[in-house]
Amino acid sequence: MRAQFKVLFYPRKFLVDLKGQVSLYMRITVDTERAEFSVKRKIDPDSWNSFRGRVRTSAPFAEEINRYLDELQGRAYQIHSYYVVNNKSYTAKTIRDKVQGKEFDRSKKILKLYDEHNAQLEALVPEEHSYGNWRRHVRTREHLAHFIETVYKQQDYPLKKVDLDFINRYEHFLKTQQLGNHNTVMKYVVNFKKITRMAYANNWIKRDPFFHWKANWRRTEREFLNDYDLNSLLEKEFKIERLSMVRDIFLFSCFTGLAYVDVARLSRDHLVFGMDGQKWIKINRAKTSSRSSIPLLPPALKILAKYSLHPLTVKTGKLLPVISNQKSNAYLKEIATICGIQKNLTYHLARHTFATTVTLANGIPIESVSKMLGHQSLATTQIYARVIDRKLKEDMEGLMDKFDIKMA
Repeated sequence: MRAQFKVLFYPRKFLVDLKGQVSLYMRITVDTERAEFSVKRKIDPDSWNSFRGRVRTSAPFAEEINRYLDELQGRAYQIHSYYVVNNKSYTAKTIRDKVQGKEFDRSKKILKLYDEHNAQLEALVPEEHSYGNWRRHVRTREHLAHFIETVYKQQDYPLKKVDLDFINRYEHFLKTQQLGNHNTVMKYVVNFKKITRMAYANNWIKRDPFFHWKANWRRTEREFLNDYDLNSLLEKEFKIERLSMVRDIFLFSCFTGLAYVDVARLSRDHLVFGMDGQKWIKINRAKTSSRSSIPLLPPALKILAKYSLHPLTVKTGKLLPVISNQKSNAYLKEIATICGIQKNLTYHLARHTFATTVTLANGIPIESVSKMLGHQSLATTQIYARVIDRKLKEDMEGLMDKFDIKMA
C-alpha cells in the first residue's frame, strides 16, 4: 500500500521575537511519521493564511516568501516522486534531509560535479550548445583542478567548503598563471560561478558562495582594420596558394561580419535571395543561436565565386574551403607581416572591422548593423559606435588644427 504523503507550512505562533514576528516551518508527513524544519523566514503572525498555507498577499514580502515556499513544496514532491517511481523506501526524515540538501553537503565535490556538467554539455553539442562553449568549460575545469592541487594539495575539493576566500584565491591564482588578460580571468571565474549556482539551486549547498563576489570587467578597445589596412589585404598578390586562400576567407569575414565557426559551416542552404533580388546570407550564429541576415557586398560575392568550384567546397558542400582555426591563425600572422599590418589578424578583428570600417563608418544605421552581426542586444553593437565616435572626434581635432594654422 502506498504511503500517505503530505507537506504543510505553518508559523510557530508561541515563539514571538522582539519585533513581534514568528518563524515559518515546513512539516513533511509520511503516514503517521513527521519531520519538520525552519524555512529561515519570519512573518507577522496575523499575516498568515492558514487555509492556503501561505502569507496573505497584502503582507510585506509576501510574494517573495510565497514563491520560496512554492519552491520548497515542489522540491519535496519531486523527491517523493523519485522514491515512488524507483520503488525505493523512504521516511519523512529522508525527504526532509533531501529537501535541505544535507546528504549532498557531505558527498559533492567540485571537480566531480564539473565533470558531470561538462559531460551533459558535450552531449548537447551542437544541437543546443556550441563546441566553443563546451571547450570553455573544459578549460575552466582544468584550471580549477590545477588550482586545487597547487593551493590545497588535493585532487578534489568539497563543494560545501567553497566560500568567498576560495573564489578570491582562485581569481588571484588565474592572474598569476598569466592565462590571459583581466577579462579572460573574469570569464573563467564566471564559468565556475555557473557550477556553484547550479549546486545552490539544487540545494546541494546552503548558501551561494558568489553572493558577495562581483565580476569586475574592464573596458577594452576593439581593434579593427582601417581603410588602408583593408586595401593592403585586398590589393596584395600572393604567390603561395594557401596564403591567398586564407587571406580571401579572412576578407570574406571582414565583409560579412561572420565569426570563424559560422564561415566554416556556411552551405548553399544559407545563401538566399533577398527582397531586393540580391544574394543574402541568413544563418543562426553558433555562439548565441541568434539570427544574422547579411546582404552580400561585391567583394564577398567575388570570393564566393572564386571558390565555388574548389575541390574542398565541391566535396563538403560548403561555400568556402575553410581550413582549421589553428592553421588559419598561423597563416594570418604570416599574411600580416607580408602586408605590413601591425595588428593581430584574427576573426574577432575581422568581425570588428565589418562593424566599424565597412558599415558604421559608411553611414549604415546601427540597428541594421546589429541585425547583420546577430547581436541579441543593441547595447553590444553600441560599443562599435563609440569607436566610430572617437575616430570622428580625432579626425575633427586634426581638421581643427589645420584651420587654426590657416587662420593664424
